Amino acid sequence: MTAARDSRSIVAITMGDASGIGPEIIMKALAREDVYAICRPLVVGDAGRLREAGAILGSGLAVAALAEPAGARYARGTVDCIDLGLIPAGHPFGTLSPLSGEGAYRYIERATRLVEAGEADAICTAPLSKEALHAAGHKYPGHTELLAQLTGTPEVSMMLVAPKLRVIHVTTHIGLIDAIRKIEPGLVERTIARGHATLVTSGIAEPRIGVCGINPHAGENGLFGHGEEEEKIIPAVQACRARGWKVDGPLPADTLFFRAARGDFDLVVAMYHDQGHGPVKVMGLEAGVNITVGLPVIRTSVDHGTAFDIAGKGIADEGSLVEALRQAVDLAPRRLRPAA
Repeated sequence: MTAARDSRSIVAITMGDASGIGPEIIMKALAREDVYAICRPLVVGDAGRLREAGAILGSGLAVAALAEPAGARYARGTVDCIDLGLIPAGHPFGTLSPLSGEGAYRYIERATRLVEAGEADAICTAPLSKEALHAAGHKYPGHTELLAQLTGTPEVSMMLVAPKLRVIHVTTHIGLIDAIRKIEPGLVERTIARGHATLVTSGIAEPRIGVCGINPHAGENGLFGHGEEEEKIIPAVQACRARGWKVDGPLPADTLFFRAARGDFDLVVAMYHDQGHGPVKVMGLEAGVNITVGLPVIRTSVDHGTAFDIAGKGIADEGSLVEALRQAVDLAPRRLRPAA
């Protein structure tokens, strides 16, 4: 008799900063039947910390502490956790901690190796604290750069997805002056290409892509700025159009996001961090998702921070994590594995 096969993707959910809301939103999300309907969730973190979060929530969920994925059963009612055992009982919530920063790093590292080994299909990350990460000695601006280093990927892009809006960034965690200096036609073209490939993979055969300018009104034909649009963006747009892609720009950012939200574009290309992040967070912070594009592994994330101010109170919303899990499933490669 042939063993039963399960087509649901295994998604490795990293616990993020143990002092933040990550453990709570994970326990809330994994209490939901709709999550188990779409994937097999495997937490990479600390089983004891998840139990503490469950007690705060009064969730009634059990937590299975595992050494390897082979022991997971993926049955609603029990949270399967690859237990790294880093966080002691009673570790405070809501306080910056190098220990929590070290944990956040180790969870990502283990999850990455699981996907590389074919033991999981995608990574979904709960939030970490950049300050805690640095305090633990890991000098990365955030998840995006950390994952690029762990996978040996020279260049990746950050894509944010909110209801009615998708945005990919040419530059992210650098100052504005440095960002403008860094933007050049090759980087813009590669960013557009990564976004185009991601949307095609997700089922949009011919994505419509709008590219932001750098200056107000996209330079207004040289009236604003010093020709940055002509020098840094237009050659990239032309190169992408030569591939037969539907790419428009550079366009004024103040109207492009409105046009994208009403359905004119499938993707907006933002030139720098706040140009893209502001509109996405206005459109739907609680339902927003962060996707790292260009990695050899699929990674999605919540689009919010550790929320130390409410951590440990049981009131954090799990909506962004659930949506990030859905996006991870949509992007993950399809593999049939034996059912648990």
